[in-house]
Amino acid sequence: MKILITGASGLIGTALQRSFQEKGWEMLLASQSEAKDDRHIQWSADTGFADEDLPRLEGFDAFIHLAGESISAPLRWSDEKKKAIRDSRVFGTRTMIETFARLEAKPKVFISGSAIGFYGDRGDDVMTEASPAGDTFLAEVCKEWEAESRRAEDMGIRTVLSRTGIVFSKDGGALAAMLTPFKLGVGGVIGSGKQWMSWISLDDVVGIFNFVLENDNIRGAINVVTPNPATNEEFTKTLGSVLYRPTFLPLPEFAVNLIFGEMGDALLIDSTRVLPKRSIDAGYEFRFTDLKPALEHALA
Repeated sequence: MKILITGASGLIGTALQRSFQEKGWEMLLASQSEAKDDRHIQWSADTGFADEDLPRLEGFDAFIHLAGESISAPLRWSDEKKKAIRDSRVFGTRTMIETFARLEAKPKVFISGSAIGFYGDRGDDVMTEASPAGDTFLAEVCKEWEAESRRAEDMGIRTVLSRTGIVFSKDGGALAAMLTPFKLGVGGVIGSGKQWMSWISLDDVVGIFNFVLENDNIRGAINVVTPNPATNEEFTKTLGSVLYRPTFLPLPEFAVNLIFGEMGDALLIDSTRVLPKRSIDAGYEFRFTDLKPALEHALA
């Protein structure tokens, strides 16, 4: 295959590069930096690709669009930060769609990033790809993001929206950020501990992306999560067990609000219980479905 990736230097993008390289697939990596070799191309969320680079984009099998402003730093969301989170995703996707409109040989498939933040804070309710969007800030961002992505379908491009959960990897993402306090023995249950965390191993993220690329019948939203979400209390006790560290210092909800504000609610307190119905129905076989083996593998 011949694949273009934006956000290729991120956790998922880096893992996908390794997988595609092992298969001998050709890759073109798009970033805001000036292209340093033939494997790279310059791209901007605001302006897209330069006119002179359009011939290089003809006839790709797939465009995988993962670029977007980080949602986890700094500690609190300012209005400026929230605008950057939204604009980088909505406008970045819009410029991608505008690029497709200018190509004669459009990509066969467009995999656009999204997140389980689409569902918002839903308590114990079980979410599948057919569930409606929530009403939180991240849910609104995801709705706008996905609406831009779906415009590719109108051009005859198979479009897949990867609603990704908490990715388990020691090299980045939410799990990597949690490791330091847990290793120091100051990790603990956050809030009530009853909120649901919909997680997935990095191996299965890569597996699902490959599965989508190789199965032409998959289109629309797909939840990139394990079939077995965990409560925060279950996750906390299991991570402590894997690290051989105590987990007796809770972080009350008021403290989360005091330290992190709205970001803390969205990333630590909100409960999203998501199932990967479409992956299961399509026949994808998960490598990790149980919490402890998945954490042990991620931290090995």
